[in-house]
Amino acid sequence: MSVRELVVLGTASQVPTRHRNHNGYLLRWDGEGILFDPGEGTQRQMLRAGVAAHDLNRICVTHFHGDHSLGVAGVIQRVNLDKVPHPVTAHFPRSGQRFFDRLRYATAYRETVGITEVPVDGDGPLAVTPSYTLDARRLSHPVESYGYRLTEPDGRRMLPDRLAARGVRGPDVGRIQREGSVGGVSLEEVSEVRRGQRFAFVMDTRLCDGVGELAEGCDMLVIESTFLDEDEQLAVDHGHLTAGQAARVARDAGVRHLVLTHFSQRYGEPDEFERQARAAGFVGELTVAHDLLRVPVPKRR
Repeated sequence: MSVRELVVLGTASQVPTRHRNHNGYLLRWDGEGILFDPGEGTQRQMLRAGVAAHDLNRICVTHFHGDHSLGVAGVIQRVNLDKVPHPVTAHFPRSGQRFFDRLRYATAYRETVGITEVPVDGDGPLAVTPSYTLDARRLSHPVESYGYRLTEPDGRRMLPDRLAARGVRGPDVGRIQREGSVGGVSLEEVSEVRRGQRFAFVMDTRLCDGVGELAEGCDMLVIESTFLDEDEQLAVDHGHLTAGQAARVARDAGVRHLVLTHFSQRYGEPDEFERQARAAGFVGELTVAHDLLRVPVPKRR
């Protein structure tokens, strides 16, 4: 059975706190695991969350600030220690190649697993699989930063009333899905388009075109909200978003489930992030993330 869920490993920005680890997010997408922005301590958080190195197929780094990448070294070494039986692909801004090299070979270990490096050079697709297309978009931060988006291919939803009206039943239902027509009845006559799911991951950035492009029509948007609205100037100065800004992006993009994360250590309780997001007009499902939380991707419409 396919599983699509977000496992939150850490939610702190810049420095960990007593209650929040550095960033780290695992997206389970059917049989694959995509690890986003493993900050310091990610390997331990994986253990606490029940995530194994064998679960990882891709590592996606948005940019090379420490809270988003210092865990790369430990994760890659754990992948090799556990002799993960499949290749692991790493995506990161090409401009940070020297940082990735240092992290990958930070200490001595025996390489047993192939890590395929596919750096991000600009906007566009990074991978196409039967289950999704992975795209990147440039964001606005003091260092080069990219957000990531998964788009599932559209499928077809069978309509029982139309199948019955055209006499398509039993094994012919499977045949028409595989072959496109049966006995002069086309697939289009007895089905409708089932929109593929969309997921986006947006970290450190000011408001920019890339944020909206990544968020557009998403079933789940994981997005930084480092600051509260009263500290908007700090957000602009340091290349971040506020809770209200993130929520307005989600509102305007038609996001179904908004996940706010990457909180400044200056704030204590998270209730105000939710209040400001709602005040900004977002009415969909809303999660203010905390460490070790599991968030299911919404079911298809």
